[in-house]
Amino acid sequence: MDATLFYVVVGAVVVAAIARWRGWPAPLLVTVVALAASFVPFIPDLEIDGHLLLSVVLPPLLYSAALDVSFVGFKRSLPQIRRLGIWLVLLTTAVVGVVAWLIMPSLTLPGALLLGAIVAPPDAVSAAAIGRKLGLPRRIMTVLSGESLINDATSLTLYRVFAAMIAGAALTAWDGIWQFVVAVVVGVFVGLVFGVVLHQLRMRVADPVVIGTFGLLVPFGAYAIAEHLGGSGVLAVVAMGLYVGFNAPRTDYTTRQQEAPLWLSADLLLESFVFAYIGLQFPRVLRDLSSESVGQFLLLAGAVLLAVLLVRPAYIYPAHAWARWGERKRLARWERMVAAGRTQARPRPGRPVLTAEQMKKRLTEPALDWKDNAVISWAGMRGVVTLATALAASDLAALDDKSSHAIVVVAFIVTVATLLLQGLTLPVLIKRLKIAGDVDHEEDAKAMAAVRKRSREAGKAYLAEQREKWAGKYDEGQLKAFDAFVTRMTRVETETDRVQEMEESVPRPSYEDLVTLSKGWLYVRREVLLAERDDDNLDEELMRELMTAIDAEELALDTRGAIWPQPRA
Repeated sequence: MDATLFYVVVGAVVVAAIARWRGWPAPLLVTVVALAASFVPFIPDLEIDGHLLLSVVLPPLLYSAALDVSFVGFKRSLPQIRRLGIWLVLLTTAVVGVVAWLIMPSLTLPGALLLGAIVAPPDAVSAAAIGRKLGLPRRIMTVLSGESLINDATSLTLYRVFAAMIAGAALTAWDGIWQFVVAVVVGVFVGLVFGVVLHQLRMRVADPVVIGTFGLLVPFGAYAIAEHLGGSGVLAVVAMGLYVGFNAPRTDYTTRQQEAPLWLSADLLLESFVFAYIGLQFPRVLRDLSSESVGQFLLLAGAVLLAVLLVRPAYIYPAHAWARWGERKRLARWERMVAAGRTQARPRPGRPVLTAEQMKKRLTEPALDWKDNAVISWAGMRGVVTLATALAASDLAALDDKSSHAIVVVAFIVTVATLLLQGLTLPVLIKRLKIAGDVDHEEDAKAMAAVRKRSREAGKAYLAEQREKWAGKYDEGQLKAFDAFVTRMTRVETETDRVQEMEESVPRPSYEDLVTLSKGWLYVRREVLLAERDDDNLDEELMRELMTAIDAEELALDTRGAIWPQPRA
């Protein structure tokens, strides 16, 4: 088994590497190759317990995804994310449950609803990969990424409720709601505790290797402890990832430089294995189909697949229209308050009064048109959570063999069919709707220009303050070195030959002083970026791009030895 697992991982990574090299969607190619490989006689069956798969693969993937999600964007798009990650999962579970129960009454209604909970959550790994490759706007990527972070928690909570009902527990609707509330509260609490502890560790330990190692371990701990306490392990990992990711710019730059490639490699490894595992389950599905119920199984799978494909757009468009109506009502109420002289609540201490534009931004969701919703509607590919929970459900003692086989077959067919059908056609849809080119270039350019101006002003103010301090430490002649150094850093003068003459004609302060000055200059620029992000004047993803450039400048200080040649002894 160990050797088989190793070969599967290596083969999956090789296929994914080829896909990345050729510019193809890696999840789809890995799944197709794994499906083809499952027909080869000498390829052994890969059987892994579904619960083990969820507890080993899901935490690091969710944590890595949460680190990359903009918390500011997530918060702004939360109404849209909540509609998809909670209410759409509930609706899909109910619709699929009723359809499955009507076609196969032997499943019983709790068993049919269990199947609905299993196939309800989309896996946005492949959708996000396609979206990034084609340059989908952030407003769409944020919704898709945010949905994928919370829909698994909704689905797994429903799974636990219906599994308990199948086992004979007398649960009411209020019991189910209570379990969901407990799962959310406990999961988020555990995740925030882990996030605070990990962030404090990142702030105090300067060894990026140690921090990176802890970063790989803590998602498993948060997931396991939350599940043990009756909470949602998924939400624990997501809450921890959002907290750590939001505060990551405050940590030492070496930590960010270390963990970025680390998590990229981990994602490639885990995602490749997940989609290979999905394809290699085909022999098990064939075994489950080898019965007199094959026709009923295929009819059930086809009906569930059709329901999954239709429920999503049938819900998204009316829900979006309802949200826009509520948005107009909120804006009208606020305008009446403005007219009456009650513009807004008292501002928080130290925070400015919100402008009309900022208040409007808070009262409205990021705008999505019908094309954006078309892409979101079709980005419903299922993945590892669906298949893993189906395999876990097949081991439930209260399910008869026919019902457990039906659940595995339906979950496999829905997962593979959505991956191939929607995954292969989503790029075509994006190109046909002509939304791939809309990457908010104009707004990004304005925001970056404004923040660069403020950053330069803050940097100049810092340098002016430092010059006064240097005046008390060095004589007037040596201050020329300071001026030359500042000229070089800020690129105020274009006559580089003259600058070099100034540098060579004056005595130079110590190398340590110059590095300290450089790092202080970079520090105040970072603080400007953080302040602009916190005031919602700068998109968090743009902030991270600018922060990466500043990190690179600091990395150059530490790796090149100096931007100023060290004086000869």
